[in-house]
Amino acid sequence: MNSIPTTAVALAKGGLPVLPLRADKRPFGNCRSCEDLACGGRPNMRVPGPCVCPWPCHGWAAATTNPAAVASPHWAAAWRRARAIGYHPGAAGVTVVDLDHADAVTWARTTLPPTTTVETTRGEHWIYRGTMGSSNGVRDGIDIKSTMSYARWLGPGAGVMADLPTSVRALAEKAPAVRSRPRAVAVPVPAGGGVCRHRTPSYLERGIVMAEQRITGAQAAIHHTVYATFLAVLSAHGRCGCLTETHVGRLFAVAQARGESPRHCTDAWTNARTALGL
Repeated sequence: MNSIPTTAVALAKGGLPVLPLRADKRPFGNCRSCEDLACGGRPNMRVPGPCVCPWPCHGWAAATTNPAAVASPHWAAAWRRARAIGYHPGAAGVTVVDLDHADAVTWARTTLPPTTTVETTRGEHWIYRGTMGSSNGVRDGIDIKSTMSYARWLGPGAGVMADLPTSVRALAEKAPAVRSRPRAVAVPVPAGGGVCRHRTPSYLERGIVMAEQRITGAQAAIHHTVYATFLAVLSAHGRCGCLTETHVGRLFAVAQARGESPRHCTDAWTNARTALGL
């Protein structure tokens, strides 16, 4: 029996704003009324505020503390497919420092004040009392999740929660310097020699340029835009063997220039390949 929705209702009753997450740890897509941003994208990312759609919609903004909404028929289909529970840290009054690998954890232990910690698959979440803006890639393997963001619920953690320190706020202020230096990441590329078997080479180049422009011009939901763009590129060229490491490197570089961390780029690429069975 799936215990995720039962746990989610209990968390909502306890005051934690929750939402369902898919197997790839992302929120479910917008409801039919808001598909393809038909609603204008409000309130996700650019305009703060809770989601008023009856279905899980608008990413982090769907998070709610209303047990009736969490247990409603509108949310039931999403919970049946959910593989994790997410929550909106900002609405819960906290900030999550997401440490994605052992080096990041070591750095935090020698730099940041102790607080409530939660083990993750690859590292730890350090949770502080207080809110701030969310930022990705503030240091290698470190993201800050608070307002207008979501985090996975992985348990209450251990340790006494401390107030949000200035040292964490300072990380976000330094974030642009980190983002300006894209880092090359090795990811699997479908086998091929760089020549598209079903189109001319100019078609492939035009597709890569359009993908770069789509990521660069994204006004909101950059995580979703990067994933959707990678998915589109792989849908068009992932099976014909025309993509090269150079093409993928270009996509990763423009995504990192918009604030995506190397880890988020790698995850988006892997999830897109998995979705297409590549």
